[in-house]
Amino acid sequence: MPKNVLVVDDSMLMRRMIAGSLADAGWNVVGEAADGEEAVQLYAETRPDLVTMDIVMPGTGGIEALVRILQFDPDAKVVVVSALNQTRLISEAIRKGAQDFLGKPFLPEQLQETVDRAVGETVGI
Repeated sequence: MPKNVLVVDDSMLMRRMIAGSLADAGWNVVGEAADGEEAVQLYAETRPDLVTMDIVMPGTGGIEALVRILQFDPDAKVVVVSALNQTRLISEAIRKGAQDFLGKPFLPEQLQETVDRAVGETVGI
């Protein structure tokens, strides 16, 4: 049975790239969010197995969304996908409960390895 994923990034191009790569690897993309507020709402509605979360977004950012998702569901699994120059913010996200991080830009194989590691199993092809 495919695992469900929620993709969160303010860039539509990046959301589509992440969603497409994960769908190709057997994941079921249950939603896409352009900001943290939308991410929290969609998480509550869809209860995915994993969230990929950008950090720097307009409005509610990724770290605040991460904290709110974990308050709602302490077992939530969130992988931060952010630019490598955001080291301080990535470290903060990990301290606040993110499972792992992946720096942009990345290869589809790196994305798959990171999300598999976060959920503790191999889902891909």
